[in-house]
Amino acid sequence: MPLLFAAVLLTACSGTPVQKQGPAPAGDVSGEISRGIEQVRTSSAYILQAGDLLEIQVFMEDDMARTLRISGSGAITFPLVGNIHIAGYTVAEAETRLAEALKTYLKNPQVSMLIQEYGNKTVYVLGQVKEPAAIEIPPEKPLTVLEAITSVGGFTDIANTSRVRVLRMENGVQKALDVDVSQITKQGSKNLDIPLLPGDVVFVPQSMF
Repeated sequence: MPLLFAAVLLTACSGTPVQKQGPAPAGDVSGEISRGIEQVRTSSAYILQAGDLLEIQVFMEDDMARTLRISGSGAITFPLVGNIHIAGYTVAEAETRLAEALKTYLKNPQVSMLIQEYGNKTVYVLGQVKEPAAIEIPPEKPLTVLEAITSVGGFTDIANTSRVRVLRMENGVQKALDVDVSQITKQGSKNLDIPLLPGDVVFVPQSMF
């Protein structure tokens, strides 16, 4: 994920794909994107999935602090309790499950979890959409830009639908791809509706009146 953040910070306002690193332009929207990602990372509605990397702490039990990735089976291995299944639950629900399991060994354990990195099938949809979120690419079919935006409630009233940007790391190269969603929706140009890759950030800017 750090490489993705670098791509976000360096490509947010470029008019063309960026092929190498350079200073972020003045007045860019990198701060807005970074804040949006952080809000998604801490969202109480996010459902944990295999591949997510978690920072886990137990209050007053510093030796139990762990950074663990959820396995393909949806479980983590934690001290004292062994394997515990947490995929498919929200962060709060997973905290409760682990705390309940620890009660056999600790008095009133208080567990906190923070998502450090999302699983490989996650994309972010941020900016001028109704419900910015991290969403999972379904296993059975590709997820396109328009489908991703639709899945988070669609555009706000002040969205610039002709300048939607997909931020992507591809073979270590930073890229920014502009997608004119207005042509897809109004003119039926479905060839412009590109499929998303794991780790992509879809950013919808505000219209400039």
